[in-house]
Amino acid sequence: MGGAKAKSGAMDKEKKKKGTLIWRPVCTQDSSLKEPVIKDATVGLESDCQMQKSNDKVIEVTNAIVNSKALEDDIEDEAMKEKPELSAIKHSLSIQVGASVIRFVKGKAGSTKEKIEKETGVQIILPSSKQNDSIIIEGTSADSVAKASEEIQRVIDEAVKTTSFDYSHFVSLPLAIHPELVSKLVGFQNSILGSSDACIDENPDGNSDGDNSEDSAQEQQLGNISVELEVADDEESVKVDVSVRPLDSNAPKENEEPKSSNKSDLKIGKSVFIKPQTFHLTVLMLKLWNQKRVDLAAQVLKSTSSRVLDALDNRPVFVRLKGLDLMRGSLAKAQVVYAPAEEIDSENRLLHACKIMIDAFVEAGLVIDKDAKSELKLHATVMNARHRKRGKKGRFSSFNARAIFEHFGSEEWGEYLIREAHLSQRFKYDENGYYHCCASIPFPENISS
Repeated sequence: MGGAKAKSGAMDKEKKKKGTLIWRPVCTQDSSLKEPVIKDATVGLESDCQMQKSNDKVIEVTNAIVNSKALEDDIEDEAMKEKPELSAIKHSLSIQVGASVIRFVKGKAGSTKEKIEKETGVQIILPSSKQNDSIIIEGTSADSVAKASEEIQRVIDEAVKTTSFDYSHFVSLPLAIHPELVSKLVGFQNSILGSSDACIDENPDGNSDGDNSEDSAQEQQLGNISVELEVADDEESVKVDVSVRPLDSNAPKENEEPKSSNKSDLKIGKSVFIKPQTFHLTVLMLKLWNQKRVDLAAQVLKSTSSRVLDALDNRPVFVRLKGLDLMRGSLAKAQVVYAPAEEIDSENRLLHACKIMIDAFVEAGLVIDKDAKSELKLHATVMNARHRKRGKKGRFSSFNARAIFEHFGSEEWGEYLIREAHLSQRFKYDENGYYHCCASIPFPENISS
């Protein structure tokens, strides 16, 4: 009986033990905590009070984890919202355009720049100094930046075709290396400017066709004119010479001998003449508006060296300079006066060599269409009206070359050896006064055996 009760009690305890529910929370770990928030609970008999406290603790911690996770999600959502704003200007492009063309990209009062920005949705940043020749394009997409870049290139391509964009470089055959030729040019200029102008004064009108209207207008503006004055007492007229000079002229002071009485001196001026130290034959004019194009042009010239020597048959080439001719304008309104050059042996070796150089530059895309189609005329410019100051309307004033051609039209300048070809840069000079040489190729100087 006693044994049965004991056995029955043990079974009740076992049933009671099996009927007790013990909660086993899942282990959760937040990235900011070193250890799990909740560790495995110990299995055993616990009172209802203890069970309730344990459950409350678990719920409290679980809620904290849930709230922490929700806060993280909110922060991440906000960060995702802000990301597009932080990366709005991610696409940019820097292009080297050259300082001389930036004014065309900018346009009048910034109009061209603003138009491109509005059409493509980009921001164009122009350089702040002349030393920097690159433009920065910033946009929200690679496509918008590319479109702006193409539009800028189109503006530049159109600008360089206009006369407002001047030539920056040219291919030259230097002649100033011959001192005797330089001396002749100095004498030519001094004769016209008045240092030794007796030959000009022999025919002061300098008029071959009988039309002296321009010379008369010049006399009325500068120099001496004759005026008839009536005398009231005996009703006779007296002719008086009156000296008329502009207010800004360097008129001689009283009792001072005038520097020159030559009318050509007053009309032409020294700025029209080419500097003797830069005297050359022109082969090809170029517009190279950035360093990349200059470097390419230098490579192109050097690449023609062997073909040029072959065209010259590896023999020296001499040219004869004789007389004067007009490139543009008329004798009365001359703009460019040059000395024609002709190859002495009449084999056209020099023309053939020059054609090889020109074709190479055209093939490289460095020559504008107008110049690529023009016929080669080897010439040595002596006078150019473009070197003068522009008039009120921005035009280059011409000059009267009648007297010059009268006395120097058949001038024998001499025969000279062509020693090399240069890629010359305008407005920049070396220690000898010649144009800065960006690249050069040699010509034969000795007769090959």
